[in-house]
Amino acid sequence: MSARKADYKRFEALGVQILAVSANTTFSQQTFAESLKLPYPLLSDFPDRKVIRAYGILNERRMTATRTFFLIDRQGVIRKKWVIENPDTTVVYSDTLLRDIREIVAKP
Repeated sequence: MSARKADYKRFEALGVQILAVSANTTFSQQTFAESLKLPYPLLSDFPDRKVIRAYGILNERRMTATRTFFLIDRQGVIRKKWVIENPDTTVVYSDTLLRDIREIVAKP
């Protein structure tokens, strides 16, 4: 999250809007966002987890979302998906996201 915060302007310059969704409560999301001073919204999918289920990233055992980045175009089509199976050992760097976004944006 903080990496995305640091590079927020770079994403914004490409026309990318960042939204974060989790199964946490609205209060929890607000507290977390304020503590990190995030420039983008954190959305709560609690208690039903409808969005997380619809995107196929619900961890049924833990009832949490698998950390995933989606690049969704203006028509609502998922153009790219980065799945973080283990956040302790897997990092998706902003430069990787930005490179992939530039490639997709450049395509007609």
